[in-house]
Amino acid sequence: MSATTEIQGAISLAQSVPVHAPKAASTAAATQKAAQQFEGVLISQMLNGMFEGVKTDGMFGGGEGEEMFRSLMIDEYGKQIAAQGGLGLSAGVTQELLRQQGLK
Repeated sequence: MSATTEIQGAISLAQSVPVHAPKAASTAAATQKAAQQFEGVLISQMLNGMFEGVKTDGMFGGGEGEEMFRSLMIDEYGKQIAAQGGLGLSAGVTQELLRQQGLK
């Protein structure tokens, strides 16, 4: 099979897959939850850079376990900070999402 035939087959396969726009949140509460989750992810990304320079060695730390679970810990920090009010971004994101959905 030639490369051109493989490319044409891949293109026809991609064109046969239906593409749907994401569903809008049905309620203001669901929209607010999505905005808070977005803020949590953003905070986690900011914290990730902060933790890159922290060494993991010591009497009670370090090793492959800490390296493996550090990203999970940072994600949880981001969620908790966002749940406690975060940076205040979720309110603006919620308003914009509601406006885009025509709910406000």
